[in-house]
Amino acid sequence: MSTLYQLYKHKEKNGTGTSVNKTYVVPLSELYVEPGFNVREIDQDHVNEFRDAFIAGEYLPPLAVQVTEKGIKILDGHHRYYGALAATEAGHPILRIECKDFVGSDADRIAFMVTSSQGKPLTPIERGSAYLRMINQGWEPAEIARKVKRSVSDVNLHLDLVRCGTELLDMVRSGEVAATTAVALSREHGPHATSVAVGQLDKAKAAGKKKITRADAIPLFSASKARRLVELLVDASLQNDNCGDDHLLLASGTAREITLILDEYRAGIRQGEVS
Repeated sequence: MSTLYQLYKHKEKNGTGTSVNKTYVVPLSELYVEPGFNVREIDQDHVNEFRDAFIAGEYLPPLAVQVTEKGIKILDGHHRYYGALAATEAGHPILRIECKDFVGSDADRIAFMVTSSQGKPLTPIERGSAYLRMINQGWEPAEIARKVKRSVSDVNLHLDLVRCGTELLDMVRSGEVAATTAVALSREHGPHATSVAVGQLDKAKAAGKKKITRADAIPLFSASKARRLVELLVDASLQNDNCGDDHLLLASGTAREITLILDEYRAGIRQGEVS
């Protein structure tokens, strides 16, 4: 039976395109985690899965690391690292772990964590936090989108999410508000978004629901009423007085119905207002 090493060793004869991408077996004690560097929050259940995998002797991909003055910093593979520590604490010492070098800028390292298929899938907040780090390093949304292979609108959506208030983000983490709903609330209500969300959540819970939907948070105005308003205004004319102010001159007999529709719309808006 041949091996990849033997295939590579005789590449001049066999014409293979196989190349070497070295990994290294590093003492666990020489690895370290930089606080706040990992864009993923540590999930203890995920750590336990890796602990069990180490104990069972299963193959796990190498960690991506960077050698620094402090030692060997983990860039990707934090859950695997903590899993190895947990296996050691459980009486199954993991003395060394396979690692590979990562070469690139700080933004490249963040993008790598975002796009890595080895790690636990990012939550919307984690993804937004990663994008924000890249923004703070001088990257534009379009550049980030190309780097992480996502659309510019996706990048902007996640950036808007992490710029929501802390309490609103906590509601997203708990599952009480969807990430897209939180963004819609923030765009609609600005600094009042959190208060609106809390009020609507109280109403939703009173009705037996566990979370608020976009429709709960931002009630939609009747499409038929909106069309009717356009029909009533189509014959109105715009006039300007001597003071430079604009006035809309309504067609005869339309004022009352227009007023009723506008009052209904204002009432819908007030449901989400905060005093």
